[in-house]
Amino acid sequence: MKLASKWLGIVLVAVALPVLAQDGLKLGYVNTERILREAAPAKASQQRLEQEFSKRDKELQEMTARLKTLGEKLDREGTVLSEGDRQRRQREFSDLEKDLQRKQREFREDLNQRRNEELASVIEKANRAIRQIADQEKFDFVFQDVVFASPRVDLTDKVLKALVNTK
Repeated sequence: MKLASKWLGIVLVAVALPVLAQDGLKLGYVNTERILREAAPAKASQQRLEQEFSKRDKELQEMTARLKTLGEKLDREGTVLSEGDRQRRQREFSDLEKDLQRKQREFREDLNQRRNEELASVIEKANRAIRQIADQEKFDFVFQDVVFASPRVDLTDKVLKALVNTK
């Protein structure tokens, strides 16, 4: 029932908007995905994230290489080692593997949190620019994430231009 009423609402909006637009309703559209990919604040945000997390990423890569080397060495020499040495190396390998998994999990969690913070900041700046353009040009509605929009109502380039000077 909810799905049917949702579709009914979409159909009513789809039918009503062209009629309302003929009566002077001014509509616009912004491609959010493109804003998040091309806007100056989005690019700056991506660079900040890369700088902030590059050192940890490199450490994880080095740790992964060390674990691989240790595993290969254990496989190669495992049969000729004494039981005590073999167990010690297996324990060392296991400890390193657990440490790597923990650090990878922490890295992903921290990166996702920071990415979400940066994304929220970019979206906030974009929304301010959209509101400013809508006010200046007297738009009644500005849509994001639509199935189709005519290029003549696409405001994305204007928003990207407005975001160039935003920090």
